[in-house]
Amino acid sequence: MKPIFVRGVSNQFRLTLAIILSVLLIVANDRLTPVRHSMATLLSPLQYLANVPGDMLDGFAEMLATRTMLERQNAEMLRQQLMMSERLQRFEHLRQENERLRTLLGSPLHMDARKMVAEVMEVASDPFHQQIVINRGTQNGVYVGQPVLDAQGIVGQVVEVSAITARVLLMSDTSHAIPVRITRNDVRMIVNGTGELDEVELRHVAKSTDVKVGDLLVTSGLGRRFPEGYPVARVTVVERDDAQSYAKVMAQPLAALDRIRYLLLIWPDAGNNPVNTEAVEGTAADAADAQTQDEPVTEAAPTAAEEAQ
Repeated sequence: MKPIFVRGVSNQFRLTLAIILSVLLIVANDRLTPVRHSMATLLSPLQYLANVPGDMLDGFAEMLATRTMLERQNAEMLRQQLMMSERLQRFEHLRQENERLRTLLGSPLHMDARKMVAEVMEVASDPFHQQIVINRGTQNGVYVGQPVLDAQGIVGQVVEVSAITARVLLMSDTSHAIPVRITRNDVRMIVNGTGELDEVELRHVAKSTDVKVGDLLVTSGLGRRFPEGYPVARVTVVERDDAQSYAKVMAQPLAALDRIRYLLLIWPDAGNNPVNTEAVEGTAADAADAQTQDEPVTEAAPTAAEEAQ
């Protein structure tokens, strides 16, 4: 009769056998490395075969992409391209505008003069008056009679001021006159507007006056309206006719009166007036205080036309 419970291998023997096998595997680990590499090389094709179904499914998914999806993607890419093109155009405009402002701020201003950039808002439609409207007014300290110039030279002067805008009379207007001098010999004259944006006239010039084509005319400072030394025009025509009492002298304004967009307002006495100097970086109220101090001088100062008379 066989016993019900058969006695097997003891646990101590199993543990001893496992320990011995572990020690043998640890010792033979370095020697089995080439065997493992060989086995990996043999099994590599099987790994590639295992990846074939997945690659085939991805290929089928790409082939099954619908025409609508491709059109949507093309439309999105076209939209992004248009947006980027618009942004590039805007950046180009900003770059050109920045260059114009840098040129304007680098104009031949006296270092001690307060200055402010203004933008042209409107051009007067009256053919008998050449005026423009700028986006600066009494809140910014602008006053009647204030000189205005661009990057090349004198543009005109302020003739009317409101709280936030001002009207500028261009130097080409027939009612405008500027006392000037020739830089070559300091001969003083009066530049008068002719109604043409690209031409001004020097009236009552004696035929014996030393003036030549190409002479540079700058403000003389007479009349206390325009500071001395700012470019005004360059002589283009000098005609001396014995039948006439005076020589005919014409000049071309240096300022681009037909395409001005940004202008400079200057305060000639800002360098000598501490209040005006503080108003450059102060609030609108400080600028208004600076204006009140400048007003007595501007009201008492004769205009260039009066000086010519």
